[in-house]
Amino acid sequence: MGILVLSYCSWVLLDARLYQAYQTRRFQQELNDSQASHGNREPVHTSPLLPLAARAESLGMTRHGRVPLGRIEISTIGVAAMILEGTDNKTLRRAVGHIPGTPLPGQPGNVALAGHRDTFFRALQNIRQNDEITLETLSGLYRYRVDSITVVNPDDTEVLHDSDDAILTLVTCYPFAFVGPAPRRFVVRARKIS
Repeated sequence: MGILVLSYCSWVLLDARLYQAYQTRRFQQELNDSQASHGNREPVHTSPLLPLAARAESLGMTRHGRVPLGRIEISTIGVAAMILEGTDNKTLRRAVGHIPGTPLPGQPGNVALAGHRDTFFRALQNIRQNDEITLETLSGLYRYRVDSITVVNPDDTEVLHDSDDAILTLVTCYPFAFVGPAPRRFVVRARKIS
């Protein structure tokens, strides 16, 4: 039984690494193609009234199926991962997930991303106020600075409410060392600086 569990865990980790490598190459190719065809990296502005899928398509983020929305990087703690749309188990096993119903990376408002505490967001336990978070999308590079770190109950969805400010919210389960479904959520809030 132990060998089966270990084999499954190894497969999940290998699958995530291979998927990240593949999607990173795809994203970089899309980024190179986008830069070549547009000649610059100016953000594309679209109406916030468009549905999420239409906004993603207008930003060139949904070409060829499940192309990542972008890439998140927090160099101070060693986080670097591709971002996919959704928060289902398959998505979060392979990438950081964009929480549906929140603005897309680079859009005005509260962009919300989720990740598992035992994979891509494990290092969030080491994040500190004023750390810089970078989101790179096909429409531009966006930098955020951490201004708050809190722990909330799973039903406290107020952290996902929209905002007039350009902010980024990262959510993962808490406590980090808990075995099984964690009882709380670890929330990092950052404000856009460029």
